[in-house]
Amino acid sequence: MSYVTDIPAASSQVAIDHFVQRLSLETDCADVAASMKNAEQDFVLLHVVGSPDIFARKHIPGAIHLRHADMTAERMAQWPVDTLFVVYCAGPHCNGADRAALNLARLGRPVKIMIGGITGWEDEGFSFALGEV
Repeated sequence: MSYVTDIPAASSQVAIDHFVQRLSLETDCADVAASMKNAEQDFVLLHVVGSPDIFARKHIPGAIHLRHADMTAERMAQWPVDTLFVVYCAGPHCNGADRAALNLARLGRPVKIMIGGITGWEDEGFSFALGEV
């Protein structure tokens, strides 16, 4: 018996429940890019860390710079309450997207994290935007 099989795999229903819940909380760079490319962007993409200068140097096209620390009910009121927000940060070494997601959830807003962030976007070979958006 190996470390892989030492603990038996979950039942199909347990696996379904787990992965549905996980996918309800996160998306990935390829899915975001495909939605944008196919004009199916039904979410607001938020770049949630760094200064305006860092955002201007490199960000995902179509993203809005809104730091997690600046997310308030008043600031978020510009979007309908059922708007889905997809948040991203620098990458796996950064927890800014987690902080943003927590802030948005506390405000009663639907949110998903784009796993990988800037690092994942770059690893996938997608292009970046420069300057203010």
